[in-house]
Amino acid sequence: MKRYQKANEGIHAPDGLKQDAARPTGKARYARWTGAVAAVLAVALLGGTMMWPGADNGPTPLSNENGPVVRTAVQPVASQALALAEYPETAPYPKDEDFISPITGELQHQKMNDAWDAWRESMDALSSGIDYTGVLDGFLTASTTQFLSGAGEENRVYSPLNVYMALSMLAETTGENTRQQILDLLQVSSVGDLRERASVLWRDNYRDDGVVTSILANSLWLSDSMTYSKDVLARLAKDYYASSFSGAMGSSEYDQALRDWLNEQTRGLLSQQVEGLSMDPQTVLALASTIYFKATWDDEFQTELTETDTFHAPTGDVDTDFMHRTMATNYYWGDRFAAVELNFRQGGSMWLVLPDEGHTVDELLECGEAMDFLLAEKTGSYDENGASKGGWPGKKHLNVNLSMPKFDVSSDLDLIEGLKALGVTDVFDYTAANFDPLEASTNDPLYVSQAQHAARVKVDEEGCEAAAYTIFMVECGAAMPPADEVDFTLDRPFLFAITGDSGLPLFTGVVNQPNG
Repeated sequence: MKRYQKANEGIHAPDGLKQDAARPTGKARYARWTGAVAAVLAVALLGGTMMWPGADNGPTPLSNENGPVVRTAVQPVASQALALAEYPETAPYPKDEDFISPITGELQHQKMNDAWDAWRESMDALSSGIDYTGVLDGFLTASTTQFLSGAGEENRVYSPLNVYMALSMLAETTGENTRQQILDLLQVSSVGDLRERASVLWRDNYRDDGVVTSILANSLWLSDSMTYSKDVLARLAKDYYASSFSGAMGSSEYDQALRDWLNEQTRGLLSQQVEGLSMDPQTVLALASTIYFKATWDDEFQTELTETDTFHAPTGDVDTDFMHRTMATNYYWGDRFAAVELNFRQGGSMWLVLPDEGHTVDELLECGEAMDFLLAEKTGSYDENGASKGGWPGKKHLNVNLSMPKFDVSSDLDLIEGLKALGVTDVFDYTAANFDPLEASTNDPLYVSQAQHAARVKVDEEGCEAAAYTIFMVECGAAMPPADEVDFTLDRPFLFAITGDSGLPLFTGVVNQPNG
């Protein structure tokens, strides 16, 4: 895309500052990485040289204290790996066909039971068991409303968890009021608490077992003409699973290394957006964070039932392919919306939220009811007679005749003004930004010049795949449903959310144009 011809295009900085930032210092290098629904975040800092006392010349292997490791990040070409992130072990999800004896044709029960034990053990080792209800609600509500509202006639996709992780890493590199503004938005009292939360969030949303893919990845891209705080980079590797790389800022080879890394982490789902991405010679640090998610439906749609029908888009009616299924499930409603849940096989869901006739997605977001619903405990519990109690008040178990369009939607967002509206301002102002934790060797200021977020979600009969990246150089109800059956037809703009094993929204979006 044209807007990505240059990641630093439009940067405003004093000429003297730019000249100093571009001047080689002869210091040792330091850099790091890890790796789809997918999301990417990068931060460009402009300013003076940064020091890393005691830098050495080769990779620094970092152990993972949270569990066994079987896979290490791969070093991109044209870069020096200073630390490579290690991913926790995940046993493959057992499939019956893998345990059929080639000799007897019978199921090998003991081998299958052992495989199930190994899979459960690896899942338990990753899961913190934390109930996230209410934990991130402030950030999720404020940021999702900020970045999904005002889509107009266009589609809009946003990954709140990805931006949360990216801002968390940014907080590690900043100090004083610059850091405090980020902590306030993320609703944590200290950077120490943030480290602990970020590490748990990473592990609770990591899965790579052959059935569900949900991987968060982080990396830092550093200039080989500068040095950086070894302690900060080591901390980012340990708590954020972030790898660091060093290379020649502004070179085509280093730019291609970054693009290759982003495409690898997002499985090429955002290759068009990544294509024109480059780092300016004056860039001091590019901070990248990704999330990739892919899963199949628990009950796949039958392709022979897919039919062309009309979607009432804001720009006029369009013909698109609609998938159909009848399912016995909970049907939810609020003052101005109705909603249903589609489960993925072995973990996670997609929530589909349809505004009532005469209401819009923006209304649902602005009044707060949409996010209240998405973040609420939905089903509650059951009493001794099997009756439901607690949970979302507007719900009923019935047959839902679901009609939903296949869609492939994407969007590109500039996060700067939105983050400023959410209270994060200093980091974008070179007169106010504080990056002291990176131990700069000059008094020249540093600041974030780019904060772009691109995201994409694809849905078809088999399941869902999504991706998003951010460059930093980083809807409201319905009446009581019928007694036993309801038609739920998504033939006008609607809201969706994709959740993982943790229940947190990995991706949210507004579908105004199902054909993209």
